[in-house]
Amino acid sequence: MAASQRESSPFASPSSASRGTDDEGVRGTCEDASVCKRYAVSVGYWHDPYIEHLVRLSKERKAPEINRGRYFARVQGVSQLTKAFLRKTECHCQILNLGAGMDTTFWKLKDEDLLPSKYFEVDFPMIVTRKLHNIKNKPALAKPIVELHSEDALQMNGHILDSKRYAIIGADLRDLPELEEKLKKCNMNTQLPTLLITECVLIYMTPEQSANLIKWAANSFETAMFINYEQVNMEDRFGQIMIENLWRRQCHLAGVETCKSLESQRERLLANGWETASAVDMMELYGRLPRAEVSRIESLEFLDEMELLEQLMHHYCLCWATKGGQALGRTLLFCCSDLEMPLLPGNILGISGTLGTSHLCN
Repeated sequence: MAASQRESSPFASPSSASRGTDDEGVRGTCEDASVCKRYAVSVGYWHDPYIEHLVRLSKERKAPEINRGRYFARVQGVSQLTKAFLRKTECHCQILNLGAGMDTTFWKLKDEDLLPSKYFEVDFPMIVTRKLHNIKNKPALAKPIVELHSEDALQMNGHILDSKRYAIIGADLRDLPELEEKLKKCNMNTQLPTLLITECVLIYMTPEQSANLIKWAANSFETAMFINYEQVNMEDRFGQIMIENLWRRQCHLAGVETCKSLESQRERLLANGWETASAVDMMELYGRLPRAEVSRIESLEFLDEMELLEQLMHHYCLCWATKGGQALGRTLLFCCSDLEMPLLPGNILGISGTLGTSHLCN
């Protein structure tokens, strides 16, 4: 009955028997997103010299509204929040990228002298195995890790890499005891200020599962920030079409009910242990990006479907939450012209003054 109900409607809750199929669909979205990012980089939307070592270049042209709305704005928003946190903590912190896929942030931060004390990634073991294979066989990926590792040999097997500054862990984010155990084995420090990042991850978990993960994150660290990028406004017709398209690819959005609005996104964070929470849709974020950079990327490709771009960006959002000091949350604000968030206060973590964009970490 449950199986036939799921086949007849993309809005039915998945049965436990369908979980394996759903996981396959979720893993497929990792491949899709990685290929889209690689394509956007090849066109010139942003610089990433490492993604070519992890992801094939698709011969299929990607639509300009996808390149701009789904990926350029997303990469810019998450990157600016991440770098602001790193600069304010003077990189005396750790980052947990949950559901990282083929992400290349570790290598890019190293190039900019902005590495945290340790950078962790977590994803399905199957995805981690593929990433580790590429690292092992691509000197451009392996050398930067080895350079930072003071011991004789890296710990690397099929589902884990652990080095002094970088760890990649194969784990299921729905199994919190296993997740915590593996992170601690790789020297996660709950006393360090911690940034947690999820991008299009929570929506594939049930509301209870995502709430448990968010609550675990809030309870595990004294000072922390949580960044979440995912769908929003999913109850209108455009949102329903998005749901149906993914369902046809056997990808069930188990947590879509928490993506009703920006307010529901904020409420989920506040209800699960975070002291402050903010959310903006990607259309607003796009409007806050530096005009010179926006003009540059808009000249890369002709776009005749501006209405479609706006609809798409109104259905994705960037959320961020903080705990460990009211001042930290109060200053996570947008400036009028540029996206300069978060402008973290000088007194957080005992740091005085304002750190400019030229400040680098060791």
